[in-house]
Amino acid sequence: MSERLASVRSVIERWSRDQVLALVPDAASQRAAAGVSAPGKWSGAGALPGVVWGECKGSGATPYRACVDLGEPAYRCSCPSRKFPCKHALGLLLLWSADGVPQADEPTAWVAEWLDQRRARAEKKPAPPDAGASADTADDAEAVVPSGPGAGEARGGGAAAAARRSTAEQRESRVAAGLSELERWLRDQIAQGVAQTPQTGLAEWDGLARRLVDAQAPGAAGVVARLSRVLAREEWPGLLLQEYALLHLLAVAHRRAEALPGGLRDTVRSRVGFPVSRESVLASPPVRDHWDVVGSRDEEQDRLVARRVWLAGRGTGRMALVLSFAPVGQALDASLVPGTTIDADLTFYPGSSPLRALVAERYGRVAAGPPPGTKVAGIPALIAEVLAGDPWADSWPVVLADVVPSAEGLVGDEGDLLPLHPSAGAPWRLMAVSGGHPLTVAAEWTPRGLRPLATWDDEGQVVRL
Repeated sequence: MSERLASVRSVIERWSRDQVLALVPDAASQRAAAGVSAPGKWSGAGALPGVVWGECKGSGATPYRACVDLGEPAYRCSCPSRKFPCKHALGLLLLWSADGVPQADEPTAWVAEWLDQRRARAEKKPAPPDAGASADTADDAEAVVPSGPGAGEARGGGAAAAARRSTAEQRESRVAAGLSELERWLRDQIAQGVAQTPQTGLAEWDGLARRLVDAQAPGAAGVVARLSRVLAREEWPGLLLQEYALLHLLAVAHRRAEALPGGLRDTVRSRVGFPVSRESVLASPPVRDHWDVVGSRDEEQDRLVARRVWLAGRGTGRMALVLSFAPVGQALDASLVPGTTIDADLTFYPGSSPLRALVAERYGRVAAGPPPGTKVAGIPALIAEVLAGDPWADSWPVVLADVVPSAEGLVGDEGDLLPLHPSAGAPWRLMAVSGGHPLTVAAEWTPRGLRPLATWDDEGQVVRL
């Protein structure tokens, strides 16, 4: 099996049931997968350290062939399902997680063929963009007006570049006008007070958000559109003033962007809603590390599902957020499995507190286990540093070491307490895993408290929360 089989034999520990269920695209798929995870449904099943396969009995005469390459992961099934992964791949993984798939010496022929095809495609994949190809090259190309054969094409390229510059300048002008209106609107709100906001706010916010969208400032528009959430809370007047203050800070920061340091200027533009191309992110210097996948969460909004996956670098101590999006009912990226660790290059979106990242290159999986964490006493300084770079940050991933869960929150070894977010409820599952003993816990920090993501049991297995 040559090189591919050697790669497959890399050390990949058996996943827990929680790790498998993290891949489920919806509740219906989870129920369907449970229905095909019984041993009697499968024949010809086998596993190697990096791949698992089997044939599942269906309604027809020919069983469905399912296979999972655990290294990315990647899935193959002969069923006609459009869901990804399908119920057969998930059922196979559930069976494997319960130690129901026997070990094999070699992959069966159809599995070996699939693995070889994947290896061949990987070898043909083009190299990532050269980080050394800077914007200076493009500027030089536009500055020179060549003559002779091909000069028309070159001049056409210069015209296209000029058109792009004109479009960018128009957007800058629209955004500046939109944020200028936002500043005036905020001054009016403070001048007249917020007492009437519950009666007038929804209509005003809706209109302002639409105008900001028209001004091509979708980031600021999204903040305005979400202002209605604060009205449901008892302390809404103070919270609303906080949101208004952050919006005003964003508008003023954009107006004075030229005076800001580069990283903060990038953060401001990102918060306003200026896009950053995937190509430019991949061209930035990579950060290679062993990245622990410490948690994930799916959120639905406007018929679009966003998957947020948090990673923690073992060597660098950096945190990262990988985002993927899909329409409701369609497959999301399932290549980052909570509780696993990957050796990979990540490239980060620009900013003064960079968090969002892309996985630029994978070098394989490594042995997983509880990631190194921060003591509870160190979290306030960590969050202060984050907010100094990005005052608009409303969440940040943290890995906490040696904490004991209680009904109020997570208690450090010196008695420091970090409260939980109200939506987290009582952390019964976390307390059951703990049994009163210290744990490593991955969580999402928010101003209202922590949202637990995962913990690790005595055997080093991840438990999703």
